[in-house]
Amino acid sequence: MSTLHLVPDDIRSKYVVHEWRNATGVLTTACGDEWSDILTVLRAFELTRSDILTAGGRKSPIAEKIDGRFYDLGWEEKNFDTKIEVDGREYESPTHSVDCFKGRVGVEVEWNNKDPFYDRDLNNFRLLFDLRVIDVGVIITRASELQAIFKELGKGSSYGSSTTHHSKLIPRLEGGGGGGCPILTFAISPELYVDDS
Repeated sequence: MSTLHLVPDDIRSKYVVHEWRNATGVLTTACGDEWSDILTVLRAFELTRSDILTAGGRKSPIAEKIDGRFYDLGWEEKNFDTKIEVDGREYESPTHSVDCFKGRVGVEVEWNNKDPFYDRDLNNFRLLFDLRVIDVGVIITRASELQAIFKELGKGSSYGSSTTHHSKLIPRLEGGGGGGCPILTFAISPELYVDDS
């Protein structure tokens, strides 16, 4: 049984929402403060024409805007120093950093990377869940339906079929890429687009 009914209607009207292993239920009952922050960030977000047309460096202005709002709320980018011990011998087993971390919740923002980044994120969530570091993982990405807007703005080739959009994430999630970790995904939809020209 899904717990997606716990996602408020105003969020579901602007984002394509998907969950794995009742992630919404975990967030609302065990991670209430973090859930409140996530809703605050999602409600404040607008996908502006100017952000789409602004070239990014290491991160796009869109990902920076989302991350920045989380950081304002006390979240942090987090690396975890992990190791495995076998017969008294230690082996380094580093995880990839999580874009935004607070309490026991990890949030990854995938706006326009190559789609194998989803595999990295899901595997990281799986490992951190198995190590009892996080209770739930969240991925904020873009809906495939935004491609029409990108094409209209002359940016269609920048957001190709092998980049991070929701239809590339769902098969990985449903295929068990995150293991037992509850995962909630939000895909930015055309409903959030604002022409600020």
